[in-house]
Amino acid sequence: MIGIGFSGPKVSLEKLPGWEPESWGWHGDDGNTFCCQMTGKRYGPTFTTGDVVGCGINFITGSAFFTKNGVHQGNAFRDLKDISVYPSVGMKRPHAQLTVNFGQRPFVFDIDDMIKREREAISEAVISTDISSLHSHVDENAFLKELVAQYFAHDGFVETAKAFADEIVAESKALEHDTDVSHSNDRIEEDLDATNRQQIRAAIMDGDIDKAIKRTHAYYPQVLQDQSHVYFRLRCQKFVEMIRQTAELLELPPAKPTKSLNDHSLMPMDIEHTEMELDDPKPEVEDWDKMEMEVADISVKYHELLEETIQYGQELKQEFQNDASTEAAFKEIFSLFMYEDPRKSPQAHLLDRASRVPVTEELNSAILVSLGKSSSAAIELLYQQTEVLVDYLAEEGGAGALINVRNDFLR
Repeated sequence: MIGIGFSGPKVSLEKLPGWEPESWGWHGDDGNTFCCQMTGKRYGPTFTTGDVVGCGINFITGSAFFTKNGVHQGNAFRDLKDISVYPSVGMKRPHAQLTVNFGQRPFVFDIDDMIKREREAISEAVISTDISSLHSHVDENAFLKELVAQYFAHDGFVETAKAFADEIVAESKALEHDTDVSHSNDRIEEDLDATNRQQIRAAIMDGDIDKAIKRTHAYYPQVLQDQSHVYFRLRCQKFVEMIRQTAELLELPPAKPTKSLNDHSLMPMDIEHTEMELDDPKPEVEDWDKMEMEVADISVKYHELLEETIQYGQELKQEFQNDASTEAAFKEIFSLFMYEDPRKSPQAHLLDRASRVPVTEELNSAILVSLGKSSSAAIELLYQQTEVLVDYLAEEGGAGALINVRNDFLR
């Protein structure tokens, strides 16, 4: 006789699951379920040697179910609210043996499909929720357009904001069949501040950190003085950009196999040799000499840039030597020097152009704060608040436990 189920922390281990308060179980000898008492209730089939049985709790619906050989037997218990329980197995026969699986191996029952269906049901409920009562002055579509337009303006995407506004106007004209629709209120006004921030953003995204710093000093002279951590972030990005430029010089053109490189063996790279087809014409001596000179020029340029990078790193380290908060950042960016080709190092992600985006966002936020504006766009605040609410709803296995805002709605 075997019973499986779940029990509270104070339940005796001397009885089968379900026979005591705060204990729920399904017994194999009669197929009955027991809910905190000795009296059972007809539920499903019996189970015995060779069967694989399972138990699960849906904390979203407050129900529990059992499975036999991969088949869901239906809900056994309901209204399971505010419970703290542990898996339980009881056996009457001495020396009986069984194997338990808490997820270290795939379950016989397809729990992943069940979770998928629950997630889809929750997502559908979220998507179909009517929010018109929250913004009575505009409909949902207009509200979303406002969020997007404000995001473009907030982050300094001036041209994109104008194009988006024009598209909204064109759409309105088409729907209203009115060629006299005015769009003066919809068009993004020429905003000098937004234009300045756009130029700074563009400089960073182009890898020209010096230009970004220069323009920030010119347009917003107090920002980098008041926000020293942002200034440090920019300086570190400048160092990373110099490393990237140095690494890109590793991609040398092929050189003549029988000629030396005038002893440029200090370059941390190998020069690949090319094999000519038998019917290729033999290159002239001048061509080889020209190629050799090009490689030599790259070698000189590489060493010059490498020395500049090392010097810049030393100056950067000295400037912030008394700031303990910079140690982790220095350790990360300086580790790029430990590899012959930093693009193949564990820190190669620093050289990815996508790494410039967080720097632009941090500087843009600092500028906005200095102007008395919010550091985050309304849609970003909405996203952050949504994640907080989902985390709250996920407590104790709530509906939020199956929702991932980023993966389920932002991809």
